[in-house]
Amino acid sequence: MRTIEVIKGGAFSTVQDMGRYGYQRYGVPVSGALDQFALRVGNLLVGNEEGDAGVETTFMGPTLKFHFSATIAITGGDLSPVLDGQRIPGWTTVSVPEGSTLSFKGPKDGIRSYVCVRGGIDVPIVMGSRSTFTRSQIGGFHGRALTTGDMVPVADPDSDTLQPAERSLASQDIPRYNRHHTLHVTMGPQDDAFTAAGIDTFLASTFTVTPMFDRMGYRLDGPVIQHKKGADIVSDGTSRGAVQVPGSGKPIVLLADCGTTGGYTKIATVISTDLPKIAQAQPEDTVAFRAVSLEEAHRALGEQEAVIASLRG
Repeated sequence: MRTIEVIKGGAFSTVQDMGRYGYQRYGVPVSGALDQFALRVGNLLVGNEEGDAGVETTFMGPTLKFHFSATIAITGGDLSPVLDGQRIPGWTTVSVPEGSTLSFKGPKDGIRSYVCVRGGIDVPIVMGSRSTFTRSQIGGFHGRALTTGDMVPVADPDSDTLQPAERSLASQDIPRYNRHHTLHVTMGPQDDAFTAAGIDTFLASTFTVTPMFDRMGYRLDGPVIQHKKGADIVSDGTSRGAVQVPGSGKPIVLLADCGTTGGYTKIATVISTDLPKIAQAQPEDTVAFRAVSLEEAHRALGEQEAVIASLRG
């Protein structure tokens, strides 16, 4: 069996793919990679299907020992990956000799990286996905974050696919996450619950990432966004990227592990191509919201998909 031994689990390392769809009606979140662009690119670089499972790492990444010769790509945030003591590049294929150890020295840009391995992480499929939802211990590696002593299985590569030549994402397409994040949003569905001054505050202010963040969402601090009557509504469906504004008037950006319904007004939704920006943010980073039309959101998605398509060839 092709296995990766977890020497250290890191701050929070989980198995994630593109998510678990079709079960929100039963209260099961979608989960999946917070930075889907990074996971998709990493998989394509190593010759996998772009939705195969990889390891999502956070802040101080794990230490992993490979018990087989592997081809990997590390994408997403730059957490200073090191293979057998030597710094290796991100967003490119890397050959890993059997017995080698991968570790991370700490974040330089962004806080989440993705370790994609040719063949894909081979944990059981639960409700159509290998993604981990730790709060309910669903999916992934026994429903939890990786920890010391785990032996993580990796599938054999598809026999119909060739071993990929060393390749990298074009430098102009590699995201730079930085410490300030402009998030483009489409307004609604409850933007009519806010005063004109509240809308202006939302779109003209700079907010700060608080320490209260996880895979469910990010709480931001900053000026109070004013409601017309109150923050509570009859609970309705929520989605990744929804910006809730509770009674405090401070926004919360929901992410992959968010609840399937919620009773706070949602002033806007972050467009899908900008979700990696907030997913890579850390405390004290700053955030600004800018409204765009649906057509502009579609255009941004088309540009991102063109980058993905260039790697499929």
